[in-house]
Amino acid sequence: MKILIKETTREDLQNVMNLWNAGEVMFYVGFPNGLNVNIEQMENWLKTVNKDIFRKHYSIYEEELGFCGETFYSVDKNNDLAALDIKLFPYAQGRGIARYALSYAISEVFTKDLASRAYVEPNPKNEKALKLYERLGFISKKRPEFLEEYETYLEITKESLKE
Repeated sequence: MKILIKETTREDLQNVMNLWNAGEVMFYVGFPNGLNVNIEQMENWLKTVNKDIFRKHYSIYEEELGFCGETFYSVDKNNDLAALDIKLFPYAQGRGIARYALSYAISEVFTKDLASRAYVEPNPKNEKALKLYERLGFISKKRPEFLEEYETYLEITKESLKE
C-alpha cells in the first residue's frame, strides 16, 4: 500500500468537498447529511488554511483507492497545544491509512516543535476512532478550561506517542 499525504491545494478541493458532504463521514461530528458546501465555499475556506506552519490541512491518497480523506492540525501557540483531526471515507477505513495519516500530522507538530502536546475530541460513540487514538497513545485527560466544553478530550505528547 502506497499512501501519499500532501498539503491540500485547489486541485484537492473537489475531493475534500465530497468528503465533507458525505453524511456517513460527517455523522459523528454532528452532520448526518454532510455539510452541503459548494466549491465557492471550499475556495474561500482554502484561503484560510495552510497560511503558516501552525495550521495545516492535508489530503490523503492511496495508490489504488485514490482520495481517501483528510487530516489536519491547528496549533494554539498561547497554550502550547495542537488540535488534530482526521476523516476518511468508509472505503478507506480499516486499512491502516488513518493511523499512518494521523501519525504524520502528529509528527509534523512534534518534530517541528510547534507544540508539546496535541489533542483530539472524538464522539464517544465513534468506537473506531477511539480505538485508533488508543493505539496511537492518546490518553483521556481533564479538558483544559480554555477549550469549549465537550464530552471527550484525549491528549498525546511526544512521550506517549506509540509508533
